[in-house]
Amino acid sequence: MTIHFKTGLLAFALLGSTALGAVNAQAADKEISWIYCGDSIDPIHVKYIKQWEDKNPGWAVKPEVVGWEQCQDKATTLAAAGTPVAMAYVGSRTLKQFAENDLIVPIPMTDEEKKSYYPNIVDTVTSNGQQWGVPIAFSTKALYWNKDLFKKAGLDPEKPPTTWAEEIADAKAIKEKTGIPGYGLSAKTFDNTMHQFLHWVYTNNGKVIDGDKIVLDSPEVLAALQAYKDITPYSVEGPTAYEQNEVRAIFLDGKVGMIQAGSGAAYRLKETKINWGVAPLPLGPSAKGPGTLLITDSLAVFKGTGVEDKAIEFAKFITSPGPQGEYELQGGAGLTPLRPSPMVDEFEKKDPFWKPFIDGISYGGPEPLFKDYKGFQNVMIEMVQSVVTGKAEPADALKKAAGDLEQYK
Repeated sequence: MTIHFKTGLLAFALLGSTALGAVNAQAADKEISWIYCGDSIDPIHVKYIKQWEDKNPGWAVKPEVVGWEQCQDKATTLAAAGTPVAMAYVGSRTLKQFAENDLIVPIPMTDEEKKSYYPNIVDTVTSNGQQWGVPIAFSTKALYWNKDLFKKAGLDPEKPPTTWAEEIADAKAIKEKTGIPGYGLSAKTFDNTMHQFLHWVYTNNGKVIDGDKIVLDSPEVLAALQAYKDITPYSVEGPTAYEQNEVRAIFLDGKVGMIQAGSGAAYRLKETKINWGVAPLPLGPSAKGPGTLLITDSLAVFKGTGVEDKAIEFAKFITSPGPQGEYELQGGAGLTPLRPSPMVDEFEKKDPFWKPFIDGISYGGPEPLFKDYKGFQNVMIEMVQSVVTGKAEPADALKKAAGDLEQYK
């Protein structure tokens, strides 16, 4: 779910927009059009759309379901062509790009609204001191380990690694004593290759960008990249062939010792015979506490529809604690709760595996916001791939990547 903005954005956007623009032109004055990513509308959202409409006579919310691969491009196309939808589901990583291109309006949050979320989540939608979206989906990662493979390798099956050093040592033991890869490292040319690496960055108190200053080339990030190099020999063979869901499938088949994955993996593992556990992500030497990359998707409100204020009102309603709690805690979707609540407490009691996904939030960090997110992503993927394939040493790869990122910030 990424967008690459270019100088010729309008020319790109006009492609395929004519028919949709005509439909928009005929839309009702009191209609909130919504590009909704996925295969179908979640029944919980259907319920709360009706509830909002009942409380707002004369207004209608009109979701248009668009597949994940096309939904953000479609929102961009319409907005840049001057026929925007009122609201769209987008990856928060794109908000700075939309804002810089003057396509969306800010969605200010009160102090009370900000405090309702877990720490650092509001940062995922904040650029230049303003919020540009309302979080609607959130994911974090934790470490899964195969207890039977730990036992076969002579490791304590009830003792997952808590540090990178232990993680690398455990992966080495599994590989050497069982012949099965000890760790599932993903380095495919795919967006989650960057995400997987950023989990390591945020478990060592590292950063990519601070304000408008690139701080990638730091001891904390170098240590993360070095750890990637060190664990590669004990990981799945040819990691550039795998993205995280493919690595997860290998783990579900019992063919890898450890992976980092979202809560959705736990629900899938319940359907297997694997003896597994889940724990906080292991920490690097500079960590101040448990960390993880904080990934959110958001509702962005587009400029020029004439219904911006009402769209913001609806976006805040559909993501308010009641509707949002029902939506995100259905289980199996890989979502982490956005806010603490009694409902979340009950989920933790029922399924203790939830705890690591929430514990990592306090010291976690947001997806870095760049004007050209695709360019940023490509630089990070190239950096990781160059190290895990042995084409570059970590320090050289990091220095090069830090320089390359300047053009995209």
